Amino acid sequence: MHAQLNHTIVWCRDKRKSSAFLVDLLGLAPPVPFGPMLVVQLDNGVSLDFYDQPGDISSQHYAFLIGEDDFDAAFARIRERGLTYWADPGRTRPGESYRFNGGRGVYFDDPDGHLLELMTRPYFDGAAVDQ
Repeated sequence: MHAQLNHTIVWCRDKRKSSAFLVDLLGLAPPVPFGPMLVVQLDNGVSLDFYDQPGDISSQHYAFLIGEDDFDAAFARIRERGLTYWADPGRTRPGESYRFNGGRGVYFDDPDGHLLELMTRPYFDGAAVDQ
């Protein structure tokens, strides 16, 4: 069997605001309307489909693998906007980024409280990993 992730729905209070936040931060193409959703296409064929949800939103985690130059640009935008960021998903190391497996990364919240992560290397790429 062969399977690939095609899309996931990102529940949000305001799909325009939430999709624009991600598009602006990562320099992606503008979202495309599809039914009640706004679809943000990623470079690997996966899309994030932003869908308005009234009431409480359960926080999810979305990690984005990006290049070193893109990381520098996005991390600069995070700091310019005064967003709180962390070096860990437990949010115990504020104002820090992390280094792991030869790459860098950072965690931060989107407008709906989803925990986003930018990383320049996958955690596991087939090589031995030092922690």
